[in-house]
Amino acid sequence: MSAHRIYMVAAEASGDVLAREVVEEIRKKAPAVHISGIGGDELASAGIISPIDVSPLSVLGFFEGIKAYGDVVKLADAAADAIIADRPDVVVLVDSWGFMLRVAQRVRLRDPSIRLVKLVGPQVWATRPGRAKTLASVVDHLLCIHDMEVPFYEPYNLATTVIGNPAISRHVEGDGARFRRLNALSETERMVLVLPGSRSSEIKRVAPALVEASHILYKRDPSLRVVFAPAKNVAEQFSQAFPGLQDWALVTSQAADRYDAMAAADLALACSGTVTTELAMQGTPMIVAYQTGWITWALARGLLYKREHITLLNIVSDDQEIVPEFVQTRQKPSLIADKAWAWLSDPSALPQQKVDQSIALDRMREGDRDAAEIAASVVLEEAAKHAAGLIAS
Repeated sequence: MSAHRIYMVAAEASGDVLAREVVEEIRKKAPAVHISGIGGDELASAGIISPIDVSPLSVLGFFEGIKAYGDVVKLADAAADAIIADRPDVVVLVDSWGFMLRVAQRVRLRDPSIRLVKLVGPQVWATRPGRAKTLASVVDHLLCIHDMEVPFYEPYNLATTVIGNPAISRHVEGDGARFRRLNALSETERMVLVLPGSRSSEIKRVAPALVEASHILYKRDPSLRVVFAPAKNVAEQFSQAFPGLQDWALVTSQAADRYDAMAAADLALACSGTVTTELAMQGTPMIVAYQTGWITWALARGLLYKREHITLLNIVSDDQEIVPEFVQTRQKPSLIADKAWAWLSDPSALPQQKVDQSIALDRMREGDRDAAEIAASVVLEEAAKHAAGLIAS
């Protein structure tokens, strides 16, 4: 019997990381398996070279998505062509709801025998619970992050496995002392880490407020060390948008420094996203900012989003603000800087924030197995089902 054939599809930076982690776990369990895929640098580092460029999918928000709709359709068509040509047993569609839905629909139409697995589901618990029915109609198995997602899919008989939060599973203890030593920061110097986002739209909409807020802090206390760590995929865009930062701050986009920088920081100013969980894992107090297009925001607040907060640490804390959020109209540099300055000026504030975040983090944990390892097991099971179906037929 020939080895199973698996096809990974990842469209954005965070999904690319998770896809690579699952690939590594699959290879541990089944070294002979054949894996192809569509993705970015992370999958490429695992030897999986993408036949198409998915970088145009780095959009954010409903209105921005509409403007990129032509790209989404063309790439979904190209992805389906590549998948059908590869003839896999199972396709794993990682995150990126709109794009992956279109890919799933096209693959299902052209070859219904291929098993389709969605890795990370849409946030049905926060917006659009109707997406559960839509997803159940086009995929065979959902790998979701939280127990609270499962009941949404039960009425539609979609096989669902909870894998836990990948950011928690991939935790690497950062070496703060190493980061400080390599960057000539003493143990006593206070450091503010700025994480401006991983998407092009975040660099445009969120980064300016975080840059200005951190500069306000620096002007109040020039001894404060400010470090910017944009994601690698937007590092060039960030440097072009904000020239001259090296005059008063350190800028690094080295992936190897990421967790060390988090561990070294006294406080982080961050764009909302997976990075907030990563910061909490390093015990780093944080303040979160976020802004999207106004049409997107109006639709979300008026029709779609059912929670008061957007940061997962806050949502799992009964929708209470454990982590301060400065979102949309409140994303003002002065407000962010004032909150940060208050924390930096109060000896008890940052230690208490670490405690609060740790309590919230404990509520996000799901068992002892790594998310990628659980996902890999399910993917291999689905591949075996496809092979068994072919034999039976």
